[in-house]
Order: sequence, then C-alpha cells, then structure tokens
Amino acid sequence: MTPSKRKRPRWRRLALVALVLAAYPAFVLIYTWSHVLQSPLPGGRHGPLDAYRHTLASAVVAYTLDPRAIDLVNGVMERRGKRSNQMDIHNNLIGAGIGARAARFADIEPTVARSVAAGRIDAATPDQTTWLPRNDWKEGFAW
Repeated sequence: MTPSKRKRPRWRRLALVALVLAAYPAFVLIYTWSHVLQSPLPGGRHGPLDAYRHTLASAVVAYTLDPRAIDLVNGVMERRGKRSNQMDIHNNLIGAGIGARAARFADIEPTVARSVAAGRIDAATPDQTTWLPRNDWKEGFAW
C-alpha cells in the first residue's frame, strides 16, 4: 500500500473532528470578545455592554449556523428564573433575528450596535435590546 492510500488511525480522525468542532465556538468567542473589549459601552454584567455581547454573539451564530441554534443556547446556557437570564434570552433572540436577516456578515456588528444604541432599561417591546437598571450592574464580565 502506498503512503497516500494508508488508512488514518481512528484517533486522528477523531482529533480532526474535535478540532473542527472546537474551532467554531472559538471563532464566535474571538469575534464577539474582540468587539466587546473595544466597546466604550458601560455595564459589563447586566448593562448595555452585556446586552451588546449577547446580541452580537447570537447574531453571529444565527448567521453562520441557524437562528434555531439560539433556542438551544438559551435552553442550555440561560436559567430562566433570574431576571438577568431573562434579559440575556431576550437579547439572544434579538441577535438571532439580526443574524437571520443579515445579507452579509459585515452587516452584523453595525446592526447590533444600532440595536443596542436604541435599547433601554427593561425594554417593553420584543424587538428592542434591553438591560437592567444601573444599580443592578456588576463590575467585570460574566464569563
């Protein structure tokens, strides 16, 4: 058998699959955090910057995979009992809509930034980005 016709060991195929599966979340996280860390928005936890992070990451996932993936993310990552998780779910769904409607990847971040700029504390409408009141914000980021 020639070297090019040899079968790859099973562990190599599994390692390749694991690498590919890990590359996608890394792409989403790196893209999102590169924008978050440059943003002048306040409120890294429960404030406008947190809303921006959730909306942007969800828009990227919806654009690159499928908007329904956000339902899975919400079910796994967000516990529905806390007010801050309700805010995150709300913003994730707005991001899913932005990603689903985006014509180009380059349109995502500016659309998210406009959505957050038009957002408000405890937004009453389902299409408006929201965050908690300033006295509920926490320093740093929720990793």
